[in-house]
Amino acid sequence: MTNPESEPFTYTITFSLMDEQGRAMSTVEETVASVGAEKTVRRTLDHGGYPADGALDAGRVRILDVERVPSDEAPVPAGTCPASGLRLTADQGDAAMGLRVVGLHLENCGDRTYSLEGYPVLQLLDAEHQPVDGVEILRGTEGIPMAGGDGGAPRPVTLRPGEAAVSGLAWRNTTEFGEAVTVPYVRVRAEAGSDPVMVAPHLDLGTTGELGIRAWRKDESGAGAGRPGT
Repeated sequence: MTNPESEPFTYTITFSLMDEQGRAMSTVEETVASVGAEKTVRRTLDHGGYPADGALDAGRVRILDVERVPSDEAPVPAGTCPASGLRLTADQGDAAMGLRVVGLHLENCGDRTYSLEGYPVLQLLDAEHQPVDGVEILRGTEGIPMAGGDGGAPRPVTLRPGEAAVSGLAWRNTTEFGEAVTVPYVRVRAEAGSDPVMVAPHLDLGTTGELGIRAWRKDESGAGAGRPGT
């Protein structure tokens, strides 16, 4: 992996592993963190669990997707905690009947209590990380057909160490008249002034021109519970 940029970037590559007949058997995702400016990193693809005869050469590997984000804005992996004490990530999302939903998760992995109220702050970015214009970001998801409500107005959320909050993006993949819009990257701040994290939800907004954002709510599922930094 060669980084042609003038700052360190983190790359996530999705590979498809093929059988002898060229059929896709499985996918593997590899993250190459903090590739220095104009540097090259070489690594061997770990294809554990490949269901063929155990022989996998370069001819049986296809690159499906490459995501790249500035390393200082990359989501931190599980088991680590940024200096801010807040770990912000996006999940894989869900899609049904043209409705798309991607969850945002904010874990207090630090050692002090953290309070916030309101909505995440978003900046929509294209493949070159330039701002995308012409998309209205709605506070709440009531205006997104079939998305349902999001629990009403924002309210204060207090996160003790090990606790988490959830928000989410919702949109419709509807294409009618006009040019369809796709947003590969979103720069997210937990609130104004927070450190940015760049995620890659690949928003296929169609021609709707709208994206709904839910207010932060305490995560009562217990998914973020645990010792700080875990």
